[in-house]
Amino acid sequence: MEQKFFLYARKSTDVEDKQILSIEAQVTELRAFAKQENLSIVEVFIEKQSAKIPGRPIFNEMLKRIENGEAAGILAWHPDRLARNSVDGGKIIYLIDCGRITALKFPQFWFEPTPQGKFMLNIAFGQSKYYVDSLSENTKRGLRQKVRRGEYPSIAPIGYINDVRNKTIIVDKKKSKIIKAAFELYAEGNARLEDVSDFLAQKGALSRSGKRIHKDRITFILKNPFYYGHFRYAGDIHEGKYEPIIAKKLFDQVQEVLNDRGRPRKSTKNEPKTFCGLFSCGECGMMITAEVQKGHTYYRCTKKGINKCQQPYIREEELDKQLSALIQKVSLPQDWAEELLQMAEKDGKESAQFCSAFVQEAQNKIHKIGMQIQRLMDAYLEQDIDREEYRTRKSTLMSEKKTLEEKIINLEQKQNDWLEPFREWINTAQNAPKIARDEALFPKKALAKEIFGSNLRLAEKKARANMTENGLNKPKTQWQTLYFARKS
Repeated sequence: MEQKFFLYARKSTDVEDKQILSIEAQVTELRAFAKQENLSIVEVFIEKQSAKIPGRPIFNEMLKRIENGEAAGILAWHPDRLARNSVDGGKIIYLIDCGRITALKFPQFWFEPTPQGKFMLNIAFGQSKYYVDSLSENTKRGLRQKVRRGEYPSIAPIGYINDVRNKTIIVDKKKSKIIKAAFELYAEGNARLEDVSDFLAQKGALSRSGKRIHKDRITFILKNPFYYGHFRYAGDIHEGKYEPIIAKKLFDQVQEVLNDRGRPRKSTKNEPKTFCGLFSCGECGMMITAEVQKGHTYYRCTKKGINKCQQPYIREEELDKQLSALIQKVSLPQDWAEELLQMAEKDGKESAQFCSAFVQEAQNKIHKIGMQIQRLMDAYLEQDIDREEYRTRKSTLMSEKKTLEEKIINLEQKQNDWLEPFREWINTAQNAPKIARDEALFPKKALAKEIFGSNLRLAEKKARANMTENGLNKPKTQWQTLYFARKS
């Protein structure tokens, strides 16, 4: 009676199958072998799945049909195509013991259903499992080594690209800018997670499947330290050797918003009139609002009800005149401006010396943190501390180290960045009288907001500016300093 065989070909994308023939090549070679050996193939089973763990559906179907008597032999390229785990290997040997499988044929492996043949087959299955286990351990060891070198051993998050050629992670020039803008948007404190999701979708930053990024995934992105240069692996924080997209300072700001803000802050609606939101009532402290009567804009206190404020209305033209007078009192004379610029240049040189000293001190701290991390590792290896404590303390030290490194970079790159804003302030202070005299109201309001902040009061139709804090002449801003300087 002619013996019937099932042809089984398998290949997966796992590392251990890299050198194995493709499925097409296996089928071609096995058909040629079957013809040479006069084997009758009743069906071909093809599976694209790893054999490291039990549960291959096509393999299990083939064994079930063998138990039903549809075939009594299996033709495969090698025993490792049938099993790389002890369960599947045990099934094959059990079916041989029961007489359900009477023959196994391999082009490069001899088998006979005898005690010696089953022993050799068992060894082949064991070798396959040992190879997989060893390869898995070696792979994990290699990943741990990559992590120690600062190389992220997984798929790069959105904003980065896995460079397959160099096996590194590089910045996605287009999406990285979008991700940074998303962090900046949320750091302002006015955006919801849904708003960030909308923003990313509008800019074309979608998931790998091309779908909109859900708000839960937005939270993961905003909490991911990968974007400032650290990455998580096996529960630990590691320092990456790739280019950060954002500064840690921005990351920390986002974490504060995530932790402290339960609900999104509603953005202020468009103010109906120019000076709304600028003055508060000198009697009750409520904000001043406006209304139009007989073609003119009048400003009044917002307090209503039985105990409503009794302050009189004031026309916009009169309020504009009084505000202009207040602004002109806080302006910078030409000779003062020239002297301030000279002093600023001198201070700039001194700050450079201070910067150098700070950088040296910060570098010393970074060195000490590195030693602390090493001692922490030693304590963990000696089992003086548990894994959870090790991870927590290491994460804190890594965060502190990154903050110091960014401070150094910021100081070295921007040690005199205050000079340009200071020059701009001098220019604004010199031009204050011109803005005050101009008929344009919105520039005047913007300047008044910068100068006086929330210290403008309106009482008895008189606009007043409180430039002191708690009644004490302690200036906190350049404008307050200038105000007191001009009074003296």
